[in-house]
Amino acid sequence: MTNAITDIARDLAPLGTLRASINLGNPVLAQGTPAAPAGVTVDLAREVGARLGVPVEFRCFDAARKSYEAMATGEADLCFLAVEPAREADVAFTAPYVLIEGVYAVPHGAPFATAADVDRAGVRIGVKRGSAYDLFLSRTLRHASVVRGDEGVTAFRAEGLEVAAGIREPLTEYVAAQPDLRLLAEPFMHIRQAVGTTRDREPATVDFLRDLVEELKASGFVADALRRSRQSPTLVAPAG
Repeated sequence: MTNAITDIARDLAPLGTLRASINLGNPVLAQGTPAAPAGVTVDLAREVGARLGVPVEFRCFDAARKSYEAMATGEADLCFLAVEPAREADVAFTAPYVLIEGVYAVPHGAPFATAADVDRAGVRIGVKRGSAYDLFLSRTLRHASVVRGDEGVTAFRAEGLEVAAGIREPLTEYVAAQPDLRLLAEPFMHIRQAVGTTRDREPATVDFLRDLVEELKASGFVADALRRSRQSPTLVAPAG
């Protein structure tokens, strides 16, 4: 390895192993089990490790908030999270490698035609606690309120809420099996999934991650990783 790469490896993986925080709670980004994780984030972590010449250890969680906590408390060196202001105080992010849509599910008789219609007084929206769309809706809704649960649909059902929020792919699958629900086609947000590390890393380390993400998007690596995990390659984010 060159001296520059050696320095980055020491900075990003000071224990000699790159500890990657993986959110198995987002099926678009990661699948499998903690013992055998798979998906685009796992492939990206392995590629970072390969470029730096260090082994990779996966720290797997069932929710983004837990993955973020591992990063913020020093239990992980690398994370794969949505870019949100509440996280940027602790995490230095790359440009997004994938864009995911946040959408709403509502009962068939609900008086909502668009995502904007949902933001009205008395409307309660079920969200997954600590998710990107929880953070986004909590800071942008003017009239509606959020109700947090292990999943948006779990809170929606348990509390008899008016709306459930979630990621398009799994929420679409859920609604298909629920004859009383329909999906609002228009997204309420675009979730910018990016690679991140703590802000105390050297600027060269953050630049390395940012440049690598751009290279892997341009080369087709990210699209291929999505295809292997049976996700749409159209989710790849544009150049940063």
